[in-house]
Amino acid sequence: MKKNEQQLCLSCHKQASVKTFLKSSHAQSNSEGKQNATCVDCHNGSAHTINVPVTSGKESLAVCEKCHEPEAQKFESSLHGKAVLHNKLLAPTCIKCHGSHNILPPTDENSKIYVMNIPALCGSCHKEGTQVSKLSTVSQNHILEDYSESIHGEGLLKRGLIVTAVCTSCHFSHSILPHENPESSINRKNIASTCTQCHRQIESVHVKVINGELWEKEPHKIPACIDCHQPHKARRVVYQQDFRNDICMKCHSDKNLSMTVDGKKVSLFVDINEHNNSAHKDNSCIKCHTNISITNNPICLNSGKVDCSICHESQVSDYQISEHGKVSKAGNKNAPTCQSCHGKHGIMKKSNVNSPTFQTNIPELCGECHGHKTALSADPEFMDDVLIDYSMSIHGKGLLESGLTVTASCVDCHSSHRELKASDPMSAVHENNIAATCAKCHQGIYEKFRKSIHHPDVSDSDKKLPTCKDCHSSHTIERVDRNDFRQTILMQCGECHEEVTKTYFETFHGKVSILGSAKTAKCHDCHGSHNILPQYNPESTLSRENIIQTCQTCHPNSNRKFVGYLTHATHHDRKKFPILYYTFWAMTILLVTTFTFFGLHTLLWLPRSLAENKKRKQKSKKG
Repeated sequence: MKKNEQQLCLSCHKQASVKTFLKSSHAQSNSEGKQNATCVDCHNGSAHTINVPVTSGKESLAVCEKCHEPEAQKFESSLHGKAVLHNKLLAPTCIKCHGSHNILPPTDENSKIYVMNIPALCGSCHKEGTQVSKLSTVSQNHILEDYSESIHGEGLLKRGLIVTAVCTSCHFSHSILPHENPESSINRKNIASTCTQCHRQIESVHVKVINGELWEKEPHKIPACIDCHQPHKARRVVYQQDFRNDICMKCHSDKNLSMTVDGKKVSLFVDINEHNNSAHKDNSCIKCHTNISITNNPICLNSGKVDCSICHESQVSDYQISEHGKVSKAGNKNAPTCQSCHGKHGIMKKSNVNSPTFQTNIPELCGECHGHKTALSADPEFMDDVLIDYSMSIHGKGLLESGLTVTASCVDCHSSHRELKASDPMSAVHENNIAATCAKCHQGIYEKFRKSIHHPDVSDSDKKLPTCKDCHSSHTIERVDRNDFRQTILMQCGECHEEVTKTYFETFHGKVSILGSAKTAKCHDCHGSHNILPQYNPESTLSRENIIQTCQTCHPNSNRKFVGYLTHATHHDRKKFPILYYTFWAMTILLVTTFTFFGLHTLLWLPRSLAENKKRKQKSKKG
């Protein structure tokens, strides 16, 4: 349309309408410098042959579609669009929401579709008392009121947060569809994607609840957002409002309530007092029993087992790869589950002295399976004396007899949920990990051990290096100052240092130790226990700088000459002790030669001696 034709239209129409149009989006220039729309673009024809003004919904839709085809196509398939195409009296048209001559962009605060104005715009139809609410088969009552009291409405209307969700955020602008439609943005299968437009990090809050993979695999198992957060009544906490425990307890307070599982009668009675005094007292039933639906009767029908990973995802992940989890997955009914250790409705925090997971109660809890002659002791790989061994160890006595809660229990070594066999490289008690596990309590000793010749970072030996459990055992750990431990350590060192141990037993220290003396110097008295280093290392207890001080522990008058004694010297090692080696063989050869010579001499002289003796006897008889 030419500029003079535009002016011709404006010359006849009211001045107010002109001013309104000139401020609208249509009157503004586009990126090419041309006016977005003129009178005849919407009213058809020219300034002299213009048609009757647009009056019906169909007409307005056809006019708008010329420029806004994508939006018009979405609108035609929506609830609003179908109502327009069927000439419904109350059907909203483009003009109804966007205006006619006063169309403004959504960023303009005066626009009908500005985010702050959306609730009022939608509420003009969807609220109590309107003609739409009277004619609709779906309840329109209280929608606007509910929204205004919700966390979304409060954020928008009371705090002015324009990033808060409004009607079009969930229902969209033009493709509004009923929730039963699979394509609807509020359909059960799509609601999570709709909500995550704003709640991007919701996965970290509701772990596994809105996890995409699980949702796709089992779409009906995990609750949708709207199961907990009612669409127009979204609150900060909705569980107690919409699924109160009272609803569940109407049935589950009956002690006779039961069901049959695998041919066995299982009670469904719940002692609400247990729950109210538990660690979960602030959580309602629905937070654990998520697979319920108001469409079921009762609502918990076929709800299935509780999935603890909804809140405790990392612990359940560890459990699943543990030996307990593997046995459970294999179908072993004796395998421990979350409920086996923590209980069901009476779960207590591990800091509670009455909790089965309280530190002093851990051995008894684990002993229910790992005790003597339990249901699992029939397994050939199962150790049924673990609890007995532990109770006799220094850890067990410290915990069970002295009540020292800082003492190591089963979970401190094997972990709480990731129990694995010692042969598994991921196990906390694997030979490569056991030192770090013990270091959680024995950090100072671990720092010494890391610098010793027994640690793989220091030693380049291709032989197996000892770890904590090789010297201290696993469940029968003793006090190191006891006589029986001091005697036993000799054998433990001898398992790797066999030749050196033999030379030790040839010394005074070794011979006295064989006789039962526990005070005599043992391997660790000279070499150290965790800080064992090569003799050439200045920090070694046997280095030139420290050996006198080491010997003075037992021999106060030790001096440089005294410590020159070769403790493990042996005449069998020619390379290390050549003088002793050759001296031994020289003396041995001398002794053997001497005894051989005089032995032969004696044997050769014996017949002559016997003959002479016989002659003397004969002479004495004649005389």
